[in-house]
Amino acid sequence: MNLAEYKALSFDCYGTLIDWESGILEVLRPWAESVGLDVDDDQLLSAYARSEMAVERDDPTARYPDILAESFRRTGQALGRPVEGTWATRLANSVPDWPAFADSAEALSSLAQHYRLIILSNVHRDGFAASNRRLNGTFAAVITAEDVGSYKPAENHFRALDRTLAELGIDRGELVHVAQSLYHDHVPAKREGLRSVWINRRHDRPGWGATPEPAEEWSYDLEFTSMADFAAAADAAFVEEED
Repeated sequence: MNLAEYKALSFDCYGTLIDWESGILEVLRPWAESVGLDVDDDQLLSAYARSEMAVERDDPTARYPDILAESFRRTGQALGRPVEGTWATRLANSVPDWPAFADSAEALSSLAQHYRLIILSNVHRDGFAASNRRLNGTFAAVITAEDVGSYKPAENHFRALDRTLAELGIDRGELVHVAQSLYHDHVPAKREGLRSVWINRRHDRPGWGATPEPAEEWSYDLEFTSMADFAAAADAAFVEEED
């Protein structure tokens, strides 16, 4: 796969550019301690992942803060501890506090020299706008769950992506989808026939973290453990193309 042959990149944001697991744990960990729940971070994230998957499927038009609150409540039910309203509200309002990965902003700046950048995210517009103040990204388009009325891995994001590419004058074959989550992104990318790059942020940790284990087929064309490595590979490809 020659990265210099492509004109656009679509990105998942949370898990790929923004460290959503750390952000979620900033609320779930103190809650677990407050209710005397003896579980580690991976167990908390795994329980949360299952809950959020179900809530997004059950209520696909809900705004992401409501998804967060209900997912937290269902996580508590699954773990045998109630989640009081103040805790659910705290998680619902936490997206602006979630940190960016240390390499994200610089990598996006580098990639923007070569590609049109597009966001394909499962959050709400205000949530992404807050996160982008950490990323300083310049995006040709931002497509959120609030815009399309569903959550990945459903197809709505990708239909909106098709429309966006047509408006930008970019062929579908000139785009690469870049994401961490196999479940949310690489399963539908395979289904849609898109080339994709896996940013394997959890390469040094076991388990699936805050994303569910994929039950359907997935694939990817290239794998990197960081956005920095991906951006460096893209730079190298364009330098080689010029030579």
